Amino acid sequence: MNSRAYVPTDTAWYLISLRPSGQHDGLRRAAARCGARTVAVSPWRLQARDDAATRDQLRLAQACDRLVFTSPAAAAAAARLMPLGQLQAGSLVAVGQGTARALRRRGAGVVAAPARMDSEGLLALPAMGDLHGKRVALVTAPGGRGMIAAQVQARGAQLLRVDVYERVPLQVPASLWSRLQALDAPSVLAVSSGEALERVLPQVPPALRRRWQQQPLVAASARLAEQATTLGFTRVQVAAGPLPGQLASAARNALFPPDAP
Repeated sequence: MNSRAYVPTDTAWYLISLRPSGQHDGLRRAAARCGARTVAVSPWRLQARDDAATRDQLRLAQACDRLVFTSPAAAAAAARLMPLGQLQAGSLVAVGQGTARALRRRGAGVVAAPARMDSEGLLALPAMGDLHGKRVALVTAPGGRGMIAAQVQARGAQLLRVDVYERVPLQVPASLWSRLQALDAPSVLAVSSGEALERVLPQVPPALRRRWQQQPLVAASARLAEQATTLGFTRVQVAAGPLPGQLASAARNALFPPDAP
């Protein structure tokens, strides 16, 4: 059966996005292709750093054996501080294809990226295998990706952390919670960041939180799915990856299974 055929054209549904403020467009377009409207619930906004200390750290990173970029935002923030074409070819590693594309668009050369776009996939790359005695720069933001830092050091590398941007927490407005409580069609929560989920949940009104925990949630990885389950979500599914199209397709399938009549 064609994957689009089982989505009723007269049925509206919603995809709830926990992306940072101003970063929902990709997921919104993907959701629209799947017949959904998107409600943006941002736990934070991203703010690039532009100070002498960060520039100095990034210059030190140029001499490292590996430069690991953890997100497209890290690539964009780093590019504001120095031309990425200066980074040595063969040393660049991205957590996923989206990050790799962001690096290439900004002048980077060869970038290694895993097919499995998460921390585990990155750590399984050949470039991240034998790190004993090497220097590895992690280009990222404070918090998150703790597994990468821990494993890099456990493999015998010297770690240099370069925080090129930061997440500025946001308070979700009461009007948005009211809108979510009044949704007139089924909804699915899309999660590509465990930190985002943990940041938002304490703000959710109790009745809405219970509803969320009983409705479908699609996670970008098995690790995030396990985290969501521990937080009380009972209908958790793992998407093929963290890309907008993968999350939106998984969300659609959660509501309208392909084998449904």
